[in-house]
Amino acid sequence: MRGVAKAASTTTPTLYERYTDRDDILRAVRIRTRVELFGALSRTRSLPQACQRYLEFALDNNHAYEVLFDGFAQPPSLYEPWPSFNLMRLRLAQRLGGSPRKHTRLMLSLWSLMHGTAMLMIRGGVTGPLRTQMIHSCLDALEAIAAQAARAKGKTYSGPKWPAHLILGEAAHSKVTDGEVYAGAKSSFNTKARTRSKQKS
Repeated sequence: MRGVAKAASTTTPTLYERYTDRDDILRAVRIRTRVELFGALSRTRSLPQACQRYLEFALDNNHAYEVLFDGFAQPPSLYEPWPSFNLMRLRLAQRLGGSPRKHTRLMLSLWSLMHGTAMLMIRGGVTGPLRTQMIHSCLDALEAIAAQAARAKGKTYSGPKWPAHLILGEAAHSKVTDGEVYAGAKSSFNTKARTRSKQKS
């Protein structure tokens, strides 16, 4: 915590007034980054536009982006809201029909594609013409996958059927194993959000 306080040009006691420990700081970074990413994506009007803005956001905020997905499938990150995931899943549902939850598996494949591209560019220090080509190659692949999904309605995917108990992007209702419960996550998240809102006002 002393190192964090020094980097933030503040004191350790001041830091402890706002955050209890390192995990609390990382949680705050994740929540803030999710809000900012959602704000960027919500201004787009199509799935390809959202994908391009997603990649640009990741490159412009590379450190916060990496923190956002560190341990994303484990508590507490798993049980926090995923507004950008849900927004893009909603865009898929609007394009393909059906409920957003019906398209969770497809959204996971598109998310994996975007995240993989983002991390390759971040870790690879990609700039200039290569950056442009990688962004647009990702957009082309995303469009091809979405178009194929539209043509293949009702056809079976490879591997097992998506399990009913596997739920992503739904805060306290999210779970990755059968019988998993985390009832306190939503109230905990809302309490922290309200507390930080009061501190800012």
